[in-house]
Amino acid sequence: MKRARIGILGGTFDPPQMGHLILAEYSRESLQMDHILFVPVADHPVKLGEMRLPIKHRLTMLELAIKGNPHFSVSRVDIDREGPHYSADTVSVIREQYPDAELYFVMGGDNLRSLPTWKRAQDLYRCCRLAVMKRADEKIAPAMHDHVLPGLSRHVDIVDVPMLSMWLSSTFVAERLRDGLSVRYLVPDAVLAYIDDYDLYR
Repeated sequence: MKRARIGILGGTFDPPQMGHLILAEYSRESLQMDHILFVPVADHPVKLGEMRLPIKHRLTMLELAIKGNPHFSVSRVDIDREGPHYSADTVSVIREQYPDAELYFVMGGDNLRSLPTWKRAQDLYRCCRLAVMKRADEKIAPAMHDHVLPGLSRHVDIVDVPMLSMWLSSTFVAERLRDGLSVRYLVPDAVLAYIDDYDLYR
């Protein structure tokens, strides 16, 4: 029997925007995943003090953003336990929840480049595969860190995603909102309506 393939896409989602959805759908299709778990963090170990909105708003917007896609769901694994949270810990908990699944940790090429600086990086890639989305101009390779992270290349899948060269960021979206500029087509309509209803980021 074929093992289910589950992708894990973590982030602050502050706010969730079209780039997140494109990345999730493209990686799911490219690596034949059955499902993508969006994992919003309540406390990001690198971005403590930088997040703009409390988790209640980010969680609601994320649920609105993925509504209607049966392959997407939200995991509360980093919300319902005390932080800060590190990727290795997150994947370990999800492994316990889905013991028979093949897990993929979805990340960008910039994350692969900085992986040697991550806390417990070896624990992360030893319990899942790393699905690395590569922009058209990025110089990354599975074996680029094997000299400091032994065996890493055996756990990396590089997926070419030329469209990510026009990558959106949540910071860009939030800055446009702060400046009173339109973010239509940058975020799902339901997310934009929620932002307007609660006058967020302005």
